[in-house]
Amino acid sequence: MGKIIKKYYNRFRKQSFLFSELVKRDFKQKYKGTVIGMGWSILSPMLTLLVMKLVFTEFFGRDTPHYTTYLFCGTLQFSYFKEATKSGMKSLIANHKILEKINIPKYLFLLSKNVSSLINYGLTLCVFFVFALIDHITFGVHFLALLYPIFCLMLFNIGMGLILSALCVFFRDISYLYDIFTLLLHYMSAIFYRVDKYPMLIQQVFLINPVYCYIKYFRLVTIDGMIPSLPYHLLCAFYPLVVLSLGLWMYKKYNHMFLYYL
Repeated sequence: MGKIIKKYYNRFRKQSFLFSELVKRDFKQKYKGTVIGMGWSILSPMLTLLVMKLVFTEFFGRDTPHYTTYLFCGTLQFSYFKEATKSGMKSLIANHKILEKINIPKYLFLLSKNVSSLINYGLTLCVFFVFALIDHITFGVHFLALLYPIFCLMLFNIGMGLILSALCVFFRDISYLYDIFTLLLHYMSAIFYRVDKYPMLIQQVFLINPVYCYIKYFRLVTIDGMIPSLPYHLLCAFYPLVVLSLGLWMYKKYNHMFLYYL
């Protein structure tokens, strides 16, 4: 895998200018025609958080300390995952006219989508820290540990984007099925309810969901002030390693076939 990553990295360096232009284009297109523009990066998750807080506080938040921060941890990570993977899934199809005319690395379009999503995530993360402060969360050096799940989730999103974008070229129905999958995943990520009320076996089953793993990591650090164990760190790294390896393999194997189906 190391040789494959090095190969893609060298090709990426040669196309760095094109990549930066793609990121600018994707970011501008997202807010094109809107009144408040980039403000939606902050307003959208805040409105989602407000709706969830109003709906679920009465049912799930009574016995949950710092429930606002608890909700925000879940919505923040899941929204980043959903945006990055959904936009990445259609990155090849949306740019098929460019690919037909210019011979450039196809993964650049996927990466530009992920960088655009990462910028939005970073803006929302700043709002998250403000809400955490208002919610009387104790800040400390341990907050630096949050860089780890952010990095793992970023790699996981790229890996999922590689897999989904490749599959979507051959099977367009994937985009519809993925909407159903993300809806199911949303309810299985314990965004608005607590998992510790379930038996230990059920709690372990939740860890099969990578997005939940990163949500739980955020909650342990911000709300509980704890750094997860070494096995938990290894689990968080395992998921992006698997999907990124599979995604790179798929791009290498089917790269020459993409243009025939776009």
